[in-house]
Amino acid sequence: MESTFVIIGGGISGVTCAKSLAFLSPEESTLLITSNSLIKVVTNVVPLGKVSMQLNISKDSSVSLTSDNPSIKILNETVRRIDPESKTLETESKKLIKFKKLCICTGARPRLICEDNPLVLGIRDTESVENFSRRIPEARRIVVVGNGGIATEIVYKIKNVEIVWVIKDRHISATFVDPGAAEFFQSKLSREESSSEHSKENINFCKRIKYTATKMGKSKEGVTGAALGPDWHQVFAPEGLENSPSKVEIEYECEVSRVMTPEAAGSTGWPVFAELTNGKIVGCDFIVSATGVTPNTDIIGLEGIEKSEDGGLLVDWKLETSCEDVYAAGDACTANWELSDHWFQMRLWTQAYQMGCYAAKSMVSTLRSEHFLQDFSFELFTHVTRFFGYKIVLLGLYNGQKLSGDYEILLRMTKDEEYVKLVVKGGKLQGAVLIGETDLEEVCENLILNQLDVSIYGEDLLDPNIDIEDYFD
Repeated sequence: MESTFVIIGGGISGVTCAKSLAFLSPEESTLLITSNSLIKVVTNVVPLGKVSMQLNISKDSSVSLTSDNPSIKILNETVRRIDPESKTLETESKKLIKFKKLCICTGARPRLICEDNPLVLGIRDTESVENFSRRIPEARRIVVVGNGGIATEIVYKIKNVEIVWVIKDRHISATFVDPGAAEFFQSKLSREESSSEHSKENINFCKRIKYTATKMGKSKEGVTGAALGPDWHQVFAPEGLENSPSKVEIEYECEVSRVMTPEAAGSTGWPVFAELTNGKIVGCDFIVSATGVTPNTDIIGLEGIEKSEDGGLLVDWKLETSCEDVYAAGDACTANWELSDHWFQMRLWTQAYQMGCYAAKSMVSTLRSEHFLQDFSFELFTHVTRFFGYKIVLLGLYNGQKLSGDYEILLRMTKDEEYVKLVVKGGKLQGAVLIGETDLEEVCENLILNQLDVSIYGEDLLDPNIDIEDYFD
């Protein structure tokens, strides 16, 4: 087989890259190789500002993906070997494929606290969520390890289950928010207070990119599907045993030192036990490991490509690796160019989408020997998601990243309604955390990008009686 563009990976970055290539260069052939069958894709981008965006619902399938884009072909295979020198790759079924430009979008796999233990679950793709949902209805107590987005949503959404939340930080959701925002969320962990909200909560249409994968074959390493996005929890019924207590116990500043069998723990009350670094031993039905991901870049033939310490393929501003005509996007890559002041890499679905679009532009432009500039999305970090039922918008250096502690914070909070934090340095806005329906994302984006001096407004910048959009529209 032969194709101008070949993409490995059927996740967010891979499918976005393929669709962008079909739009930018429909006369060239594009081959998308994925070990999973793509069943549903949701696209349609709704901008909230110049960079920040939400993705709206649009049902699709692998069949319609190729019918709507005739230049795209999909091959349900696993790539076994890549030869960058001869620009060929080989699949598990011995198919040999020749390419002009290759983009590696193989994503990442969960970093589990204990490998090969059926009672330790990692949640990363649709298959792992289905496994999780099968176990929840019979669960009395679970241990959740991690403090990122998936761990946060599990703790909030699961009902009728006792949860022990093990975090290494001093406050919850530390990957995304500061102690003040964590305090704002804290009341949502009270099951008595939030139970009525759960009963009234309507199931809305999922307005994000979503991919559902089915297993195509057996592999000793298992099948890794697409990253989930922020609405992953809507695909299962998050309820345990009907008469089980709803309770969340948080173990701060500790980690799981080892996972023990009942025999090792000297108790038969639970199927598995977690020993914590604070000395406690907690028994439970199963453990959820949500402690981050590792780039999935272990394909034979990639050994000669420069990688970061965590295994991500190092890419320049064109998203090209150290090997010519081999690109990488999404969780599989690590940014290795001089970053803009207000952007940094996090392995999030939003950046996977942005990188997929830009990788396509880069590959088409270099193929045509055209001059092009880096995409504007790399000027400002943005992420839009939902925690504890609230809309969350993160902009720029929202937690003071890169500022070495030399900054001031303007804060406004209305209990159970909104939380607004602005990070200011030298009289200029550097980042923002917007929780709730604040309608401030566009004006904050503009202030960070334009670096206007806002020092003359002082604390009036967050006066609820003043619409700052009147100043900076």
